[in-house]
Amino acid sequence: MSNPNQLPRVLIVDESRMVRAMIIRHIRDLYDFREEADGEAAWQVLVLDHSIELVICSLSLPVLDGDSLLVRVRSSRLVRLCQMPMLMIAGDNDEAIERAKSHGASDFISRSTGGAELLARIDSLLKLAQAQNQLKENIEQHVQNPETGIFTRKYIELQAVQAMSHAMRHNSEVSAIVMGFDNVGTLREEHGVDVLKQLQQRFISMLSNKIRKEDSLGHYIGSQLVVISPGTSFAACESFGNRLREAIRVANISVHGQRLNLSVSIGVSNTPADGVSSAGALIELAGSRLKTAQQNGGNQVIACNAPASSQAQVPASVPTLERAIALIRSGEEKAVRPFLPELGSQLLPLLKLMDKELSLGLPLDVLQKRVVAGQQTAASEGDPAAKLEEPPKRID
Repeated sequence: MSNPNQLPRVLIVDESRMVRAMIIRHIRDLYDFREEADGEAAWQVLVLDHSIELVICSLSLPVLDGDSLLVRVRSSRLVRLCQMPMLMIAGDNDEAIERAKSHGASDFISRSTGGAELLARIDSLLKLAQAQNQLKENIEQHVQNPETGIFTRKYIELQAVQAMSHAMRHNSEVSAIVMGFDNVGTLREEHGVDVLKQLQQRFISMLSNKIRKEDSLGHYIGSQLVVISPGTSFAACESFGNRLREAIRVANISVHGQRLNLSVSIGVSNTPADGVSSAGALIELAGSRLKTAQQNGGNQVIACNAPASSQAQVPASVPTLERAIALIRSGEEKAVRPFLPELGSQLLPLLKLMDKELSLGLPLDVLQKRVVAGQQTAASEGDPAAKLEEPPKRID
């Protein structure tokens, strides 16, 4: 509480004025209080009055009964409300008490409960709530790095475990992206630790704005960062890495009027592509690829047993459309050209739908004839990729 001299505030909700007066008489020396006669009015007070720490509430109320109020409180998106101690006034109806327990009642008293017992129940619930809040704060300190505001390495590993468990149940995939500035030692020596920290914070801000809500961003080693991305293919992560790498390369960041020559390297790993089954192995593999990229000169992305993106080779078989787009975006059109007829065949249904719905006026007949001709030419030249009966399957 902001005022240490302010007594803890209790909301008393009961239709009977006499019951409310009796409870107030028991608690007024130790607690501040507010009273309401129906559940709906109590709900409005709870939403607006942030000083309330505990509710004493009858199960039998007009307008909105005690059970319904319990459900609203426990299902609230406001942490302050969903964790509010709820001391319910109940009679001898065991069924009603069990129902209230299932809805999240913290404890029960009767209208005949004496003052000493009432105060003991209130004190116990408030102390428990305080202990739970303290535990939550301690957990959050281990979850987030206080300097950067992003997840710790330990918590990222837990996020990866959960993501991989979910992926196994739903036949999906998980990718890890580990990234870091190249030549960190030189940057530290030439510009100091504070500049390096500022660069890292700007990098974190950039990443936070680019990743999805379901992705997890955290620390890896030193100034290096890691992203756990559920349901994302390695090709999409590689493409993301190359866009990020290029954005850093062309960024105009200066220190004391001197433009910094910055670059990042990135390692990507993926559960099905790399055949890894543990979260630790997934993250470590991406980290080792980052290390390889930096040892090879930096400013590179290495993904899933592929060579550095700046030295990409022609794939052995028809790439997925996502992989082909990633190669093109990274400037590797040569790696895609041998497979254009097959990729064009895959794109035709999409182009037909776009032409129909968006009235693009595409020359679809001409496109289809040229794609077929290209496939026939490739087959006649012995290109095994052109003889595939269907495009390679993806895991989504």
